[in-house]
Order: sequence, then C-alpha cells, then structure tokens
Amino acid sequence: MAMLKPHFFHSEPDQTMLDRLAPVKRICLLMAGLVAFLILMAWFFPPLGNFLPVGWQWMKATTALALCLTALSLQLSDTGFSPRTHQFTRILGMLVALTGAVFLSEYAFQISFGLDTLLPYDHSASIFPGRLAPQTAGALFLAGMSIVLIRPRERFGTAVADVLVILQGFLVYVVLCGEIFGALRLFGISTSINTSPQTIFCLILITAVTLMRRAERGIFSIFLRPGMGGRIARVLAPILLVLPIAREIGRARMIHARMIPEHYATAILASIATVLSIVLLMALVWGINGMEMEIRELSLRDELTGLYNLRGFTLLGEHALRVALRSQLPISVLFVDLDNLKKINDTLGHETGSSFLVETATLLKETFRETDVIGRIGGDEFAVICQGSHVAVSIAAQRLHLASKTHNAEGRRIPLSLSIGFVTAEEHGHQSLQELLTVADRAMYEDKRRKKVDRA
Repeated sequence: MAMLKPHFFHSEPDQTMLDRLAPVKRICLLMAGLVAFLILMAWFFPPLGNFLPVGWQWMKATTALALCLTALSLQLSDTGFSPRTHQFTRILGMLVALTGAVFLSEYAFQISFGLDTLLPYDHSASIFPGRLAPQTAGALFLAGMSIVLIRPRERFGTAVADVLVILQGFLVYVVLCGEIFGALRLFGISTSINTSPQTIFCLILITAVTLMRRAERGIFSIFLRPGMGGRIARVLAPILLVLPIAREIGRARMIHARMIPEHYATAILASIATVLSIVLLMALVWGINGMEMEIRELSLRDELTGLYNLRGFTLLGEHALRVALRSQLPISVLFVDLDNLKKINDTLGHETGSSFLVETATLLKETFRETDVIGRIGGDEFAVICQGSHVAVSIAAQRLHLASKTHNAEGRRIPLSLSIGFVTAEEHGHQSLQELLTVADRAMYEDKRRKKVDRA
C-alpha cells in the first residue's frame, strides 16, 4: 500500500476531528437503533407498548426492522472490523436498499409483493397498514446503497457514494421540512401517508452518521479539514440549513397573526435573508483573504533545495506517521548529514557549499519515491520519512551511499560525503516524529564516528 502523496495532504480530514466524531457516530447509531428496536419489539409484544411514548405505533414494524438493520450495518462498517464483517455489512446494506426499492415499486406500479403483511401491523390503519411510507422507503434505499459504497476504492465509486449521500440528505431534509410545514405531497401520494416523528428522528441520525462517514474520504471531507476552508464550511452549513426553515416559519406566523399584509411579510423576510447572505459572504471573503495571507507567510519549501523545510517536513511527516500507524504499516525515518559542509564553505566558498546542498537534495529525490517526504531540516541536515520495513530502509540507505560515491567518480577536491542514520517505527508503537528523528540522529552520528575510525 503506497503512502499518500504529499500534495494530497490538504484533501485529508483532520485526524483529531475524526477521533472526536467517533463517539458522536456511535451515540447517534445507538439512539436510532434503540428507538427502532424498542418499537419493533412492541409490535411483537404489545404490552411493551404501554411503556413507550404515545404514538410509538406510528412507526410501522417494517420501518423499525429496516432502521435496525441500517443502524447495525453502519456500526459494523467501521474500520475496526475484519474484511468478512465488511462483506456482511454490504449484504445488510443491499437488503435495506432492496427493501426500500420494493416498497417504492409497489407505490409506483400499484402492485403488492406482500412484504407489508410479513410483520405485525395495525389492521385499523387506512390504505397501506404495514407498508413503508414512500419517502421513508426512498430514504432507506439511498441509505442502503450508501452503505454498500461506504468505502469505494475507485474514483467513480466515490463520486456515486457522494451523490447518494447528497440525495439521502436532501430527501430527509424535505421530509423534515414537510413535517414542520404540514406534510407536503411527496411522490404524488396522498398526504395521508405520512412519516412518523420517530421515523424522522431515526432517519436524521442515520443520515448524519452517513455524512460523517463520507466526510472521511469524500467531498464532504471539506467539513473536517483543519484549515480556514473547513472552519468556514462548519460555521456556514448549520446556518444555511436553518435559515430557510426559520424564514418560512416567521413568514407563516406573521401572516397567521395578521401583523402585516402578506406581501410586506414576504418583502421584509426576503430583505432579512439578503442582508444575512451578504454578511455570510463578507465573512467568507474575509476568511479567504486571511487564508491567502497565511499561505504567503507560511512557506513549506526550502528555497535553495526545493525540499520541504522543517515546518513542511514536520507537518507532512506527522500526517504520514499517523496514517501508517493507524493502518499498522511499517514506517521509517532517515537522518542524513552532509559531511564537512563548514570545511567546504571555508575552503571553496559558500556558493560551492550551496551547490553541495543542492546535489544532496538531488540524490535524495533520485533515491527515494515521490510518495516519501523529504526535507532539509537544518543547515547541513536532511530527513526522509518513508513507508517500509527496517530491511527496506537499510537497502535505501545503501543505495544513497552508493549514489554519493558514484557522484564523486569524476574526482573532487572535497568529495560529497553523507552520514546516514535510520530507525523504523514499531508496528503498534506510538512514537512521535520528533522521537524517531532523535533516534535516527543518534544513529547518524554513529555512522559518522565509524567513518572517522575507518579513515584513521
């Protein structure tokens, strides 16, 4: 498995935020699953319904079962389980999606597959006593398909998964607004086929978890990025979700109370929405301007060699280390010192010393992969963080030594000489990048001492 290329770093969500969201996802799934499970049990054991809030039976048994399966599959699809478990979650997701598709087909083609009578249902209910509401069936179909594609590897699968989550969120938002504003005519079906508040509550929680899961790698990762863009997205998203609902509620109350004429109410609320939009736009522009100034001030590259400087190497190296340790992959750190740089500067001049630094950087780039993080972290000090075992990194160090010797084949007054030390992070360890650099630095000085002993 290749390490992420450095220029993809800014597309990655902040690991700290992912860790903070992990318990939130578990709580959401627990609440949704618990509500659906209790209602499902109440359908099988009616006396249990006496202990539930009034109206629990508005969530049908088929809906409760589908929601339980959805919550279970989302929980099992987390990263800590085996590939066999992931396969089982995809099967559950396909089952949920198939259930939603069947009920949608029943509404669309006026047919019945008999699924609504397999579980207990309210015989006194009108029209379709045991059948999922069409909006619920649509949301579950999209949720099931999102689970099937929860971790696509190819770019097309990622795009499809993002689209499914967008559609799922849109549908649940419409259902919520419809419930708030008095039940809209969804799918051309009579408004007597409504979605229960319990179902909406569970769908909101499940949709929120699906969005958080896609934020780990899809287009929704913008909400979890550590930079200014992520902060702006996190601030604006709740405002943009609540603002239209608040506007319509305010308009309805003003008209219902006959405070002012309807056209004035519309004009006032439209003006307020415009002002708020301009305020949000100004905040966005100020944020972008601040980010641009920060980017100008924060240079991650060493001007002389083109490698990452200490700041850039630390930033990208710590990210690469977290990814490797989380994936339980071996990762190694090399510390490279250009020997005799002071002597070169004193004897041949600083311009020649600079050329030696550039040549060292070239050798490092030729020896290591593009996916490795290479930096100049001091005057004559370089460091590399690369994915690989202790054996692999020792071979890479030998290649670098050989490359420096080959580079000196033409003969120089002072040859280009490198001292190299390296260390491999423990498979399940929690060493920091600074700790690994310290160990590699000590190994580099051992290599330098050995060369002095050999010359003596």
